[in-house]
Amino acid sequence: MGSCCSVRIRADHSPRRDGLSSRYVSFDGRDTSSRRSSSSSVPLTPRNEGEILESTNLKTFGFNDLRIATRNFRPDSVLGEGGFGCVFKGWIDENTFKAAKPGTGTVIAVKRLNQEGFQGHKEWLTEINYLGQLYHPNLVKLIGYCLEDEHRLLVYEFMPRGSLENHLFRRTSYFQPLSWKLRMKVALGAAKGLAYLHSPNAKVIYRDFKSSNILLDSNYNAKLSDFGLAKDGPMDGKSHVSTRVMGTYGYAAPEYMATGHLTARSGVYSFGRPPRDADGPTCIGQKPSSREQNLIEWARPYLASKRRVLRHGCPYRRPILAKWSVEAATIAVKCLAVEPKYRPTMNEVVKALEQLQDTDIVKAEEAQKHRRTCARF
Repeated sequence: MGSCCSVRIRADHSPRRDGLSSRYVSFDGRDTSSRRSSSSSVPLTPRNEGEILESTNLKTFGFNDLRIATRNFRPDSVLGEGGFGCVFKGWIDENTFKAAKPGTGTVIAVKRLNQEGFQGHKEWLTEINYLGQLYHPNLVKLIGYCLEDEHRLLVYEFMPRGSLENHLFRRTSYFQPLSWKLRMKVALGAAKGLAYLHSPNAKVIYRDFKSSNILLDSNYNAKLSDFGLAKDGPMDGKSHVSTRVMGTYGYAAPEYMATGHLTARSGVYSFGRPPRDADGPTCIGQKPSSREQNLIEWARPYLASKRRVLRHGCPYRRPILAKWSVEAATIAVKCLAVEPKYRPTMNEVVKALEQLQDTDIVKAEEAQKHRRTCARF
């Protein structure tokens, strides 16, 4: 993981998996059991902490091993910091899972939760509950956990390119602006991750989709991270899940903010939402700025107008690349529909992005880059 979760409000739900269809996977990502049925015949019984921890195939780490692996949680090992703790870079032996010397073995990301009482423990357990059972190429892989005395840690695969937020807003030698080809790849990967969560095989509502929680591997493959606010989706024919409103201003769907009714279409809204500045989003429960309150209202007319997209949202003036910007904005506008029934499903979003990727836009950008390179010599 290249960064840890950004600051946001605590989760209010108790970790449970009421008949949730899932996959149990080993460290190398292989299935170790068949998916459970999500039919109503499955008893809807809460799972306690012991059942959650015993039902996963995650590796159990000792606190001392993780302390050594991260070089005693040194400040220069910090990958990111958020409201629930810091993420540290570390190294473990790929066979024994014991701490290894820096630069050897397998690189990991270790999230060490702040010791703030039961609520932090619930977040820690919720992540294990979901990421310990669900596997998809576009979800970050949880390798294991540490539960020792007052210590609560999670061990993830390391994501060398960090978060999408860093590439969108930071301008350093390491975080370079993404080309439109890479932006398309990241958007499609994130959409596939959400589509999987909304599918009958998972039935999970993410609730925390934003650029800081989209992590990139060395090949810019996008993976969703930070499942502390995840919630089981509606079951037994119910249309929604009623829950206390939580998340980040601007990302939460309007009907969820107004009623607390959560559906998969709420996650679609978050996908279409424009990325915010790098100074960090405001949590629900804190007073938002007027800019945050009006961000969608400000962006909607620009996204809905082809002329305004070309004037304000498209960095290219070549027709084929401008066409991509307009079509991408059209997808975003559909996701941001005020009425949930008018929003597409995430499967429909994936299909639209795949069709967009199959156009000649990527080839055109590559040709343009090649000409610029040749012009230097």
